[in-house]
Amino acid sequence: MILLKDCFRVVRPRYGAGQAAGSAGDDLSGVDVLIEGKRIAKIGKGLSVPDGSGPCEVVDASRHVVMPGLVNTHHHFYQTLTRNVPAVQDAKLFDWLVYLYEVWKGVDEEAVYWSSMLAMAELAKTGCTLSTDHHYLYPRAFTGDLPGIQFKAASEIGLRFAPTRGSMSRSKKDGGLPPDSVVQSEEEILEQSEEALRTYHDRAPDSMRRVALAPCSPFSVSEKSMRDAADLARKYGAKLHTHLAETADETDFCVQTLGRRPLRVMEDCGFTGKDVWYAHGIHFDDEELDLLARTGTGVAHCPSSNMRLGSGICRVREMLDRGVNVGLAVDGSASNDASDMLGEARQALLLQRVRYGSGGINAREVLGLATSGGARILGYDDAGAMEPGALADIAMFDVMKLEYAGSLSDPAAALLFSGYNHGVDNLIVNGKMVVKDGRLAGADEERIRDEANRCAKRLLTKAGITAEW
Repeated sequence: MILLKDCFRVVRPRYGAGQAAGSAGDDLSGVDVLIEGKRIAKIGKGLSVPDGSGPCEVVDASRHVVMPGLVNTHHHFYQTLTRNVPAVQDAKLFDWLVYLYEVWKGVDEEAVYWSSMLAMAELAKTGCTLSTDHHYLYPRAFTGDLPGIQFKAASEIGLRFAPTRGSMSRSKKDGGLPPDSVVQSEEEILEQSEEALRTYHDRAPDSMRRVALAPCSPFSVSEKSMRDAADLARKYGAKLHTHLAETADETDFCVQTLGRRPLRVMEDCGFTGKDVWYAHGIHFDDEELDLLARTGTGVAHCPSSNMRLGSGICRVREMLDRGVNVGLAVDGSASNDASDMLGEARQALLLQRVRYGSGGINAREVLGLATSGGARILGYDDAGAMEPGALADIAMFDVMKLEYAGSLSDPAAALLFSGYNHGVDNLIVNGKMVVKDGRLAGADEERIRDEANRCAKRLLTKAGITAEW
């Protein structure tokens, strides 16, 4: 049991597909939040610990904005080990992929574990309580239980984790981008995907682990593989994910080789619907946005990655106006170079204004898509809210710091408009402290740093890239 006392401000984002954004009037000041077990039990003034309820941790929240934990809807954890590689700092997506595949083909069990620990540690320390991961790289030398390795890391960090079992079947010899050594046959993909679902997919509303299926992209697998994934996921009540409409090159590839635009390919493969979400979604036309809204298909918006690779600006404003469910994502750390969830929310706010002007999107909308919007996309209807009965996934940001001085007329918006240190003070996931006083509560940060650096150096050296540190 945890009691948050005298919260400076409790923020209650009320945004989802087809709903109006909340406002500062929805926030609460000077209230307490009582957490019992995995859920928020009460919110109100003057709360106390019920008699005979057992031990309770009382946390002074008088300096804090208290809000639902942020939700990350797209990532590639293994890429934390290849951040900031000089040769591709200025590359476009396809060139960037071709170069880095030669490094990533050396990913092994140890690299998966420490990259997952690093990514989730960063996410947690910047306010994220629920994340997915899109691991589509399966080198032939890899013999371990890859989902099991990632779930072990998630348990040690303490995050709620809903990763995807990704896949690639088309290598260079088939007209794809990756080397032969990191793709699998369609039979292997289907067999191992079903094993991951049988072993790890937990559909309970408060589940700490779920699995979605995620063929990498229309240019990485066959249409048959897409259809097979859709059928298998729906057999187990799991969600579906893929990259889509990220670059103009992708659209050109689909038109030239498949005779259709990317979204039409997905539609023909049964890869649309409320159980589907796409990463990026930059290059949809008006009719395609209408289709997303009509089918309930979601989009993971990745502003930093889209800027980093020069891919374009997602039409989030128009998606939200149509009722498309949009979540926020940091994307892979080799195309963003950070796993900073609060920083990503700020980027989303600013980038939409580049496209649509100063009224393009407001802070409440961004906080909504970063919390409730993402939770809906990942299938957690009880997350992303600060209400009695909601899952106790809560981020606490200390706004009584120098960088927030003068901004507290709207403390929630201050998290996006002001500040430069995006670290969370306390993070609660499933009713347990994951970050306390700015430090991971259950993992050694220094060891994660050192082991990740060691693995990164080993990967780069193996690929013939000088790594001097």
